[in-house]
Parts: sequence; C-alpha cells; structure tokens
Amino acid sequence: MRMYEQKNWWKRGLFIAAISIGITSLWYTQRLVDLLAREEQKKVLLWANATKELVNANENTDFDFLLNIIKDNETIPVILVDDSNNIIDYRNIDTIEAKSSKYLQNQLEEMKKQNEAIPILYDESQKRYNYLYYKNSVILTQLKTYPYYQLSVIAIFILVAYLAFSASRRAEQNRVWVGMSKETAHQLGTPISSLHGWVQLLKDTDKSEQETIINELQQDIQRLEMITERFSKIGSAPVLQKVLLYPMVTDFVSYLKNRTSSKVKYHVYATNKEITAYINGPLLEWVIENICKNAIDAMEGEGILSITLSEDSGKTFIDIYDSGKGIPKSKLKTVFKPGYTTKKRGWGLGLSLVKRIVESYHNGKVFVKESSIENGTTFRIVLNN
Repeated sequence: MRMYEQKNWWKRGLFIAAISIGITSLWYTQRLVDLLAREEQKKVLLWANATKELVNANENTDFDFLLNIIKDNETIPVILVDDSNNIIDYRNIDTIEAKSSKYLQNQLEEMKKQNEAIPILYDESQKRYNYLYYKNSVILTQLKTYPYYQLSVIAIFILVAYLAFSASRRAEQNRVWVGMSKETAHQLGTPISSLHGWVQLLKDTDKSEQETIINELQQDIQRLEMITERFSKIGSAPVLQKVLLYPMVTDFVSYLKNRTSSKVKYHVYATNKEITAYINGPLLEWVIENICKNAIDAMEGEGILSITLSEDSGKTFIDIYDSGKGIPKSKLKTVFKPGYTTKKRGWGLGLSLVKRIVESYHNGKVFVKESSIENGTTFRIVLNN
C-alpha cells in the first residue's frame, strides 16, 4: 500500500509541476507580448507624428528624416483615414488583397477592435483630424498564440509518452509475474525431483541402509521450507544477523553437489574460516544458488565451480568462479537486468533477483569481477562485516 501511495504522490507532484510549467510559460510569454505591444505602440506614435509633421511641413522641415521614420515601419499594419472615415493611405497590408476596398474596410474594422485610433491634427484653424489605425504585427500575433501551440504539443507528447510507458509497464509486469511463477517452479523443481528419486530408492533399499536416504529426504524437506521462507521475505525488510559464512557455504555446496552432475567439480576456499557478514541466511543462500545454477548452465554440466571467501577493510567478499563459456563484454552491463538470459526457456529473473537481494536488502554490491569467452566468469558479492 505504501508503494501505491508514493506512486500517487509522484503523479500529483508531476501534475503540479506540469501545471506550474504551463502557467510560467504563459505568464512569461504574456510579459513579452506586453513589452512588444508597447514597443509597437511607440513605433506607431512615432509614425503618426512623422506623418503629422509632413502634413504641416515648411521649408525648415527635414523631409528625409520624416520619410525614413515612415519607411522604417515594415512590420506593423497601419491605415490612415480622414475625419469622414475615408481611407487615405495604408502600409504593411497585402498589396494584392489591398486592391479590394472591401478587404481594406475589413482590415480597418479589425484595427478599430484591437487599438484606439491615433488622431493627427492637419488643419488647426478648422480643427480637422486624420486618424491612424493599426493592428498587431504578425510577430506579435504569433507570439500571443505560440505558447498555446507549444503547450498543446507538449500535452500530446506527454499523453503519448504516458500511454507508451503504461503499456510498457503493464507488459513488464506481466513478464515479471510469469517470470516469478517460472522461478518458483524452478526453485521447487530440484527438491521435488530429488524427493521422488529418494522415495523410489527408499522402496528398493533394505531397512538397515535407509538412514542415509532419510537424512537426504530431510534435507530436501528443509530446502522446501527454505524456499517458502525466501519468497515470504520478498517485499518485506529482512532481519540481518552476523553469520559465519564458511559453514553456510559448505552446507549449500554439499547439498547442491549431491543433486547435480558428477562432472562438476566443486571447491570452497576461505582465507579465514571465521569470516562473518551481516546477512539474511535464506536470502543470501538464494543469491549464491542462483549464481551457481547459472554457472552450471554456462558449463553445460561439466567443469569447475569454486567459491572463495575473503575479507578486507570491513568488507566481506564472496567470489564465485565457473569455467564456463564466459560472458561477452557487450553484455556485462545487462546481465543483471530483468529479461537477460542465454537459455531458450529462461525468463532472465535470476540475476535480477540476485542484484535486488544483495543491494536493496543487504546494502552490498554484486558485479561481474572478470569474464572472458571460453575461460569462465567470476561474480563478486560484497557484504558488510
């Protein structure tokens, strides 16, 4: 439940962040629009004053200066009308369309809606005015609408990304569930097959020789109990205890040795048989088992599998070597990702579980220490001691 609550908080946080980005974008764009609108208004006023000066020009008027001011307006559409609303002149309006008086009148009506007219006094004695109308430039108009297009594109992109992510996540969850089911069956397969074999052997053995078989049966029953315990601990915080590793590893190797090919040679080394680490026994044994089973598959049931225990600077190291076919360098970074497998029927969850158990539950590290094609692979587990 806590995971789903965190997920919902993340969704709310991302939604609030998206809204904030949208509001900030609109606010900033509107600020730019206002600044540009004021600049355009200044240009139009300057244009109007230049026109007024030309109307009232005398021999001392600098015509070149005034004409340059008028010519400098190349972006803002303007229409000059007399006091009877007759169009006198226009600028920056489509010249082809402007041949139609109806088009010019429509443009004039649009300008009247957008901005107030700028009066230009041209006859002081009779107080007669011309009026200059203008509308926003193409740049200003585009700038006003740009953030809405931008936000629409971003919204569509986020929607498509969300749908794709959701579909991918559902597919991955399905693979994980199927993989966990396969992993459960795989975990149970060894002790169950062993139990069948021991039961059959028990039927064919005299009572005086059955004690060894009963001991092996007890080990398989304990293995089934341990598998149940392993799966019960996934998803909950395990209790870590200081444990001697050498006896645990040798017991596991002894169990595995009796249930795998005799062509696999097992070796356990320790620089000190008193080496300890803070671990959860069932989970760490699961880690070692997964790596060992992968090693046996890599060796195709024939080769050397060795486990070496050592310690240094407050850390405990478990090195698991196999003489198998090795891992290509291009795959070294992907071996722990869900779905990676070299087996035709594999689901690629074994090493993914290994990484999760070691790093998330034991605060340790696991990685491929070294590997080369046809010369084997060494996995290293680093734990706190």
